[in-house]
Amino acid sequence: MKIKSFLAKPYAAYVKKKIKKDAANAVQDQLAIMRTLINKAAATKFGKAHHFALIKTYDDFKQNIPIVDYEQFKPYITLIKQGEENVCWKGKPLYFAKTSGTTSGAKYIPISKDSISNHIDTAKFALLNYMAETGNTSFADGKLIFLSGSPVMERVAGIPTGRLSGIVNHFIPAYLRKNQLPSFETNCIEDWEQKLGHIVAETQDQDMRLISGIPPWMQMYFDWLQEKKPGQTIKQLFPNLQVLVYGGVNFEPYRAKLMQSIGGDVDTIETFPASEGFFAFQDKQGEKGLLLNTNSGIFFEFIPAEEIFNDQPTRLNLAQIELDVNYALIINSNAGLWGYNIGDTVKFVSKDPYRIIVSGRIKHFISAFGEHVIGEEVEYALAKGLSKVPANIIEFTVAPMIQVDNGLPYHEWLIAFEEVPENLVRLAEEIDLALQEKNVYYQDLLRGGILQTLQIRVLPKDAFIQYMKAQGKLGGQNKVPRLSNDRQIAEALLRQ
Repeated sequence: MKIKSFLAKPYAAYVKKKIKKDAANAVQDQLAIMRTLINKAAATKFGKAHHFALIKTYDDFKQNIPIVDYEQFKPYITLIKQGEENVCWKGKPLYFAKTSGTTSGAKYIPISKDSISNHIDTAKFALLNYMAETGNTSFADGKLIFLSGSPVMERVAGIPTGRLSGIVNHFIPAYLRKNQLPSFETNCIEDWEQKLGHIVAETQDQDMRLISGIPPWMQMYFDWLQEKKPGQTIKQLFPNLQVLVYGGVNFEPYRAKLMQSIGGDVDTIETFPASEGFFAFQDKQGEKGLLLNTNSGIFFEFIPAEEIFNDQPTRLNLAQIELDVNYALIINSNAGLWGYNIGDTVKFVSKDPYRIIVSGRIKHFISAFGEHVIGEEVEYALAKGLSKVPANIIEFTVAPMIQVDNGLPYHEWLIAFEEVPENLVRLAEEIDLALQEKNVYYQDLLRGGILQTLQIRVLPKDAFIQYMKAQGKLGGQNKVPRLSNDRQIAEALLRQ
């Protein structure tokens, strides 16, 4: 056993004990965090405007702090960008995490001196918890690759600004720097394909043991490696590869192809990070769900997803949630975000401890005919369909087809396959049956003669890569929406 893996064992055991204690005290910790956040931000511009000094209970909290999205919160961000201090949190942000927006271009998410540990420590704890649970510490002695954004920062009102993954890169501990790949110079390359070529060159002959990134970009990395080393699996290239760390999208649609490329099973650690905070991580191999990060400077609220656009939606704290209900995730944090709708939906699969699954995006749904199909449902349907008609997919998205020349409207599934299955019609039927099983409104529309069964449109293998490239979103933490309520993405894909 080498020194790093040896020294990791007692630290991992300590961290696991802390995680277990936090999980047991989750409800109490959440209420304590709510009070701490209010007290610390009472003298800020936001705190004064929303009467923080009068807030004593959760009911007071809800009455004084509205639910907002980025567009509604943006005036406060603008004040910070203009150089004002003590706007939403004391002082100025330590960083801005810059991420792509929808209606207003780039979003600037504040990261404070108090909140940076949420991002750094949670990532570290996820790995140490895995070490303590499995006893596997040897990956710390080999090379670790993080497929991330550029660490190069720009300045906005004097505040270092860049992608979250690039910001986090600056906090890799010194004892892991020699293990980390790619090099800093390669990480600074903005063009994803150029960067990936350098990553392949730097890593192809190394002792890679852990790979972290978004699943589709992991797969692209594997594909490029195998082009350089034809006929070899990733396990043959990296015999000591042990762990994949991923987040941002559901892993299941990519699992079969990734494991086929690897040439054998490896452990996986799922995480739920975002620019707004690191919300949850997989605390147990083989268990469903991610442990909610309840003692890390974030006070969580939950709104039933069907109420999120109501004027007065039901707002719940952790003690009030129920299992298997689709909730919009709302955060209040020591970065200065208040009543902030991050756009993701979650479901609780356990209360002891509090574990969630990420079920979709608020804005990513199809309800062109009143069916309100969400991301979790299409991913379930695809997985069930592929269990009946096996195939490896590269990527997919779903859009409504409203204007048809003959027959009824339908949902069009645009899929890039590694190899197109022979019985494509049966695959479509199986996916459709599974979707009906999951969504009764969709089933009613089919039975009522409003819709016909879904249709699969086969796309070229590189269609999604070319689409993301055209959007300027190839690589990094960018991902293709699973579904949309119009045909903007679908038509762009068909033009590739």
